[in-house]
Parts: sequence; C-alpha cells; structure tokens
Amino acid sequence: MYISKVSLVNYRNFVNAYFNFNKGINTVIGENGSGKTNVFKAIRLLLEDASLQFAYKLTEGDFNRTLDKGRWKGHWIIISIEFDELNDEEAIQSLFIHGTGIAEADYVEKATYNLFFRPKADIRQKLSELAEGDKAGLQAILDDINILDNYETFFTGKSTADFNDPDVYKELVGDFENVIFPSAIDASKFGSKIPHQLSVAKEVSFTFIQALRDVVSDFHNNRTNPLLTLLKNKSGEIKDADYQPISDLVKELNESIEALPDVQTIRDDIKTTIQDAVGLTYSPSSLSIKSSVPDEAEKLLQSLKLFIGEPGEEYEGGIHELSLGGANLIFLTLKLLEFKYRKSKDTFANFLIIEEPEAHIHNHIQKTLFDKLDYGDTQIIYSTHSTQISEVSNVENINILAKKLNYAEVYQPSTDLGAENINQVQRYLDAVRTNLLFAKGVILVEGDAEEILIPIIVKKVLGISLDELGISLINIRSTGFENVAQLFHNDRIQRKCAILTDLDDAICDTTENAGDSDALKKYKKKVAGSKQKGLERKTKLDAFEAGNTWVKAFYAKHTFEVDF
Repeated sequence: MYISKVSLVNYRNFVNAYFNFNKGINTVIGENGSGKTNVFKAIRLLLEDASLQFAYKLTEGDFNRTLDKGRWKGHWIIISIEFDELNDEEAIQSLFIHGTGIAEADYVEKATYNLFFRPKADIRQKLSELAEGDKAGLQAILDDINILDNYETFFTGKSTADFNDPDVYKELVGDFENVIFPSAIDASKFGSKIPHQLSVAKEVSFTFIQALRDVVSDFHNNRTNPLLTLLKNKSGEIKDADYQPISDLVKELNESIEALPDVQTIRDDIKTTIQDAVGLTYSPSSLSIKSSVPDEAEKLLQSLKLFIGEPGEEYEGGIHELSLGGANLIFLTLKLLEFKYRKSKDTFANFLIIEEPEAHIHNHIQKTLFDKLDYGDTQIIYSTHSTQISEVSNVENINILAKKLNYAEVYQPSTDLGAENINQVQRYLDAVRTNLLFAKGVILVEGDAEEILIPIIVKKVLGISLDELGISLINIRSTGFENVAQLFHNDRIQRKCAILTDLDDAICDTTENAGDSDALKKYKKKVAGSKQKGLERKTKLDAFEAGNTWVKAFYAKHTFEVDF
C-alpha cells in the first residue's frame, strides 16, 4: 500500500494542485517558500496520529492567500490522499471498506482519505436556499461568518470525485459567481463520514523528520530529543527487576552524599543562623540537604547523553561539540532508527517523510544517503533543493513546485513521456543539469564557448546575472536539445526554455570549380555539409516546438565562434 496522489484545494500555498507519488523513493523539489513544508503538513494532518488534533484547529490563515481579505468565507479547504495497491488482508480490507475504500470487487485496491474544512451545516443550508444569482443575499450570509463558530473539520472516505476539477468543486462547495449552492452532498461521489475509531493514522507507521535546523537544542529538549524517544520506546521492554538494582544503588549514593560531614555541618550552620536571626518560633520546623540524583526509570534515561567522535579523530565529545553536519547526521540517524522501531510493529503500511535532509551535509553524504535509504516495504518522500539529491532521483518520481504570486503550481516532469524518452532525460540530468529543475527559466546551448561567454554578456548588457534572474544556462555539449527540452511542456514543466543554436551557414561559396584543388574541394564539401545539417536541425526543431508555448529555438547564422 502506498500514497499514489495528494490533492490540495485552497490549502496554504495551493489553490488547486496535486502530487503524484509512486512506490519507493519520491522527491519533491522547489525553491524556498514554494510550499514543500506545507504539502508535508497536509499529509501529516491525515496520517500522523500526533497531528490529528491540529486538523481540528485550522484557521483562516490556512486558506490560500488568493482568498484573503474575507474572500475565504464560504469556501472549503480540501486535502485528499489516494492509496493504491491495498492488499487483501482481512484487517486492512475491513478498515478501508468501512472507512475509505472504493468497493468494486471482492476486495478494494484503491482507497481515498479526505479532510474537508468547511462551513457548518446551518451555513451550508442558508447558502443552498439562496435564489440563483442573489449576490446580495450571499454577501449577507458571508459577512456573518467567523472561523471559530461557523467552520468544522470533517473526514470522509470512499470518494470517487476528482477534487482538482473546478466543476467538481462547484458541485461540492458551490458556484460563488452565479450563486448556486448544493442542497445535499452525494456521498457516493464525495465520500462518506469516517468515524474517529477508524482513523487511518492509527493503523499505519508514519514518521516525519523535519528539516534539520538546530539539532543541538533538540537534543537538550526532552520532548524532541531523539535519543530519549528511542530509550523510552525500548524502556517498556526492560523489566522492573532490571531497574531495581540501579534504583537501589542511586538511593544509596544519595544517602552517602547527604551524610558527608561538610554537608551536615552546612545544614547545622544554616539552621543555627536562621534561629539566631528570627528566633525559634519563626524558624523552619525541619531543614535538610538532600541529594537529588534521580532513581526513577524515566529520569535516569533523561540523564543519558550521546558522545560522538568525528571521523578521523580519537576525541569523543558531546553533540554540541560536533560540526553542524556531524550533529545533523547523528540526529537523522536516530530518527531513522526510531522509524525502524516503529515499522517493526504490525502496521498496514510504512511511510517515511523527510524534509530537506541535505542541511549541512556534505555532497557525497547526500547522494549516499539517498541511495541507501530504501527500505523496500516503505514509501519515502523527500523534499529538497539539493541538486546532488535531485541528480540521483528517478525523474518519474519527482514533483516540482513552482512559486507564483500567492500560490504554487506542481509539475510532474515525466507525464506522458514514453520509457525511451524518460531514459533520455534521466541520462542528461546530472548534478549540473539538474539545476534546470529549480530554475524559473532555462537556456540550452551547444558548447563551452556559449556556456562561458553568454553569462558574462548578459551581466554586462543587463547589469544583472542569470542567477539573479533565476535562469539556468545548460550546456548540452551537442545539438541533442530535445533530450532535455521535452521536459518543458504544458503537461510537464511549465517554464520557458530557449534553445540557442546556429544554422552553420556557409562562410564561402561552396560551388566547386574546375580549377579547385582537392583540399579546397574537400573544404567546400565540409562547409556545404555543415549548412545542410544546420537546415535539417532547424526543420527538426521547428517541428519539435510546434504547438508548444514553452519551448522556442533561436538561431545564429553561423557558429558562435565565427559570429563572435
């Protein structure tokens, strides 16, 4: 069982977007602020047991910013997760048939789990009673809505509708422009209510590893310390009889410390000084100095600290003494171990969500980490803006986020590409060329001269660099532009891609004359052949870009070196 699709409507960065995921390792890439964290928050609201409480605490700030200034009123937030390849075990079928499955055969293979943040029934009833086109009546109802009193969180399953279809949204939520609102909801299409006791979050193994920011403080916090979490998980397996000898030793130690002559002398001196100062009547009835070394199991575990030696060093120090990369790697390791412990329990499916694992980690470690983290029976979803990780990502398992004004779009770069085309893309996307997946625009060039000089020319002429414009210049090192340019399409990545190439037009008269030497004839044939190839290249690229608004080829008459 794995997550095959996540649909988001009106949630944070997303007006209307969906992510497609496959089994195994998936990657979500995008620039800062494009919504990588928010898609993970959406998944956690449905699948992380600890986050379920926050699903009931959504606010107007969780609506997309295109619905600001009160325009969110009456609208819904929709988060939908689709699962695929459910097995036929009785327990899982029981959960999904009663809760989220689409029963079309002896057992369900697909299931949906949806969160609706919507107006309560009384508001929906008032909206449904409006006459078509009654905008004044609609505004009067919306003006009285507030998020605390008039909104609710509602979970459904067994839906068959495509929530990303605008017509479906109008049918479920309503048509605000024409003031048409439904009087009832078709549960067979939009899903029926899921009882709390059938929560999917309780039946799956789900671990979220947040972006590594300040792991040293996390280690010092008992709530976030991953070592303490592991120890607590294992402490339930330790028998009380095993703890008792340690507890007895700690009690004996405390008594020995308290019995030290200097400790007793200070205690007596404090008592005497108080009596001399305020008299016997107002002095404490008793006074002791006690050692507080903990003898309880949980507090003993809190006293355990991790000591690490950096590679190539003999010194072993605390987490705070490690480099940022070393501390982050240890934190990530402990969280992965926590996941291993959790998934060893009897669960239907295992999900591991990792946010930006590259923080402060060396390039080689990033690539190794991505290659090694394949647990077979676990679906893993990364978010990243590391070209090292994106280089080793399968292009079929990538979702790309593009930041727009107040919202984000999601692109799947392999949509409708055949196996051969996908292989072409995969071969070309090395660590340098994967920059194009993060860019706002792309320029594809033939060779080294263009790669070196064009960025300098742009800087001199425009006074601003390609990097500042968010444009990646990619050296194809050939004229096989289609291998990369096929990514830019209305169905795939919706970003402008300029192809800079040349026609290799003849630089001399190629007509062979009777008096031409063999060397000159050979030269003229070479020049004529280059011209022919240039024309063929243009014909091929003209056909390639036809009907595609995202790709355009630009031609120089001669090669770059000749024109320069």
